[in-house]
Amino acid sequence: MTRETMNLDDKVYNYLLSVSLRESDVLRQLREETASHERAGLQISADEGQFLAFLVKMLNAKNIIEIGVFTGYSSLWMAEALPADGKLIACDVNEDFTRVAEKYWRMAEVDHKIELKLAPALETLDNLLESGAECCFDFIFIDALKVEYIDYFKRSMKLLRQGGVMAVDNTLWHGKAADPSDEDKLTVAIRRFNVFAYENPHVDISLIPLGDGLTLCRKR
Repeated sequence: MTRETMNLDDKVYNYLLSVSLRESDVLRQLREETASHERAGLQISADEGQFLAFLVKMLNAKNIIEIGVFTGYSSLWMAEALPADGKLIACDVNEDFTRVAEKYWRMAEVDHKIELKLAPALETLDNLLESGAECCFDFIFIDALKVEYIDYFKRSMKLLRQGGVMAVDNTLWHGKAADPSDEDKLTVAIRRFNVFAYENPHVDISLIPLGDGLTLCRKR
């Protein structure tokens, strides 16, 4: 028993992966290729990817939105967890990043489950709402522009079904969110989002110290 979440050093973290991580060969290849990318820090960790897949299966999700794709590692985890008739709408604006993603989606033979939307995410979310997709989605993963997190949240609440879950990444922001003296624009945006989500009466919430902080919000 312990009253606080333990800090993981490299030894403990590597042990955790050794008895938990079940990563497909294609996922591993994508992760390794992305590790050499100049913006490799944008990719989520392997254990977080597996946790997202776990949530997709636990929710019996069939319809998913991902806001922020990068090279498609998180998309691939979730798409592999979807049933054959599941659909993931992947939102991003960068063709170079998503070209890598599409290559690996095809390699994993899940590309038929993923619909890439190359447009600002808020535009895509608004289009979905205008097309009548309100309350149609089971799970939404948010990992894009931090200054737009609250806007993503508001639209996601309309798109999620009752009991649906959104997972919001980077909500500890390298620990900077806990430092009130840090007034960097992105830190302030994360801090504002955290308070906004915490005070929202229409969700059940849990911020877990996975990766860089992952906030789970279940729509009541």
